[in-house]
Amino acid sequence: MTALLLSPDEWQAVRLSVVVAFAAVAGSLPLAIATAWLLARRNFRGKIVVEMLVNLPLVLPPVVTGWLLLVAFGTRGFVGRWLEEWLGLRLVFDWKGAAVASAVVAFPLMVRAIRVALAMIDQDVEDAARSLGAGRLGTFWRVTLPLARPGLVAGCVLAFARSIGEFGATIMIAGSIPGQTRTIPLYVYNVLQSPGGGDAAWRVVVVSVVVSGVALVVAQGLEGRAGRERVVRRGTVRG
Repeated sequence: MTALLLSPDEWQAVRLSVVVAFAAVAGSLPLAIATAWLLARRNFRGKIVVEMLVNLPLVLPPVVTGWLLLVAFGTRGFVGRWLEEWLGLRLVFDWKGAAVASAVVAFPLMVRAIRVALAMIDQDVEDAARSLGAGRLGTFWRVTLPLARPGLVAGCVLAFARSIGEFGATIMIAGSIPGQTRTIPLYVYNVLQSPGGGDAAWRVVVVSVVVSGVALVVAQGLEGRAGRERVVRRGTVRG
């Protein structure tokens, strides 16, 4: 039984991973909603460029993504220097940098899930709401977002799971500092560098697999639920 319990260092890595993942999801959700709505509802010049930039972290090696973030948010970077001078905020070698790295890498997954949910909404429902006096913003908050809720939640769950497993970009911008930036993947990597590290890492690996598996099951369940709700709504409208 005691072998199944996590050591203080392991609990610290798990706790930090959860904090980083929640921060990454919460910080990127508003921008993900705006980006998904823009791509789902608007046609404009340069749309393909926006789509490419949004999906670029999916195909770039995570280490390259991390290096680009380091260039931008480092103490000498054009964004990092401004953040430190004006807000006193430093991202390099800090858990907030790990959250930024996780948010960037997971952003395409969140946008894709939300975009699909928004594209599936019958816009006649939104038009009906506006015809009854609701403004565009009110319709968006009271009609569009509730109808897209399964996609929103699925996107958040997928982004959370991806953030839990983020390694390459995180180690570039945040390093691997125990208790500060050493998340589950960094902890496992560090432990495996020592002889017999496999025996010490398996408990955290199990935690990571369980969290990722639960997240995938929840996301698939939400997607299935959204599909069933769309069928019901269409049947109701036709009836």
